Amino acid sequence: MPATPAWPPRSAPRLFVPPPLAQGVAIAVEGNQANYLAKVMRVAPGDAVILCDDATGEWAAKVIEAGKRAVVLEPVELLRGREAVPDLWLCPALLKKDRFDMVLEKATELGVAAIRPLVTRRCVADKLNLDRARTVTIEAAEQCARTALPDVSEPVKLAGLLRDWPEDRALFFANELGGAPAAEAFSQRGKAAILIGPEGGFDDEERAAIRALPQAVPISLGPRILRGETAAIAALAVWMASAGDWRGEE
Repeated sequence: MPATPAWPPRSAPRLFVPPPLAQGVAIAVEGNQANYLAKVMRVAPGDAVILCDDATGEWAAKVIEAGKRAVVLEPVELLRGREAVPDLWLCPALLKKDRFDMVLEKATELGVAAIRPLVTRRCVADKLNLDRARTVTIEAAEQCARTALPDVSEPVKLAGLLRDWPEDRALFFANELGGAPAAEAFSQRGKAAILIGPEGGFDDEERAAIRALPQAVPISLGPRILRGETAAIAALAVWMASAGDWRGEE
């Protein structure tokens, strides 16, 4: 007798939708999401879709209707609650669009709680399409099975970021002039943020302003000069391994 196929199947498409989701309460998705389900994934009534709402968690849902303009879905079972996210912010200087998209995508995959973009004197960009940036993080979260989305904020100038910095959060800044090895600095636990500069680095005045912040900790990411997107990804990976949820449950 053949085994009963697992439900929902691992191949079920995954979408983030507005909260709240609740068992048996049908929702309709429209626009690009409906087009993706109906025309790309070709879902039909009875098929499974995984839904996340960044609040209650991850749900297995079944397709009730699959129309051209809308797909109606009914949450059936809560598979897992919203994940606990390490309390880490990434504060990256704006880069060219494709490179900053990579920062947004990989920061989401690596599990940051928040992304706080900033503008420095040597930034090649000074604006960010916030709606598009959030779309990038949503798509990344769908791909890597996150149940929590990072909070992405409007870019601020470095001076404003430092002025409003919370007293209880360490600010590790990747300093091309040197600092404590990242893995050693990150071993201290607690609320943290990682500050990554632009392609041209921080200028002397900016570096002095950062160092003047009591919560600032200069760190080194090794002997090689890294691009902005590489530095962000490398620093996040080291932090997750040293102080984040790569360490496993204690």
